[in-house]
Amino acid sequence: MDNWDRDAIDLCGPGYIEFYANGTGKFAIIAVNGGMDCRPEQHDGRDGVGFSWEGNDECDPASGRGWAVVAEDGILRGRLYFHLGDESGFRAVPFDSAGPEERH
Repeated sequence: MDNWDRDAIDLCGPGYIEFYANGTGKFAIIAVNGGMDCRPEQHDGRDGVGFSWEGNDECDPASGRGWAVVAEDGILRGRLYFHLGDESGFRAVPFDSAGPEERH
């Protein structure tokens, strides 16, 4: 992520983002977790997903939005926004293809 280092991202467990075929998903970073409502959309001319999310930030209610696309290199890249708060770009690799330095 652009705004946080690996130790922060993995504060409460390995950071992740998951998308499901039924149009939902979930993520966890730092002390934030959320459920997502995902919709197909384009970013930078590439097919991707836009999503809204609701969840918790250190046990306080939190929400926001974001988007993601699979880049030409196969890495998922996107941006996560907190309602009335921070935002950060992110990159994610499928767990199955994560190298030892990216696995926890």
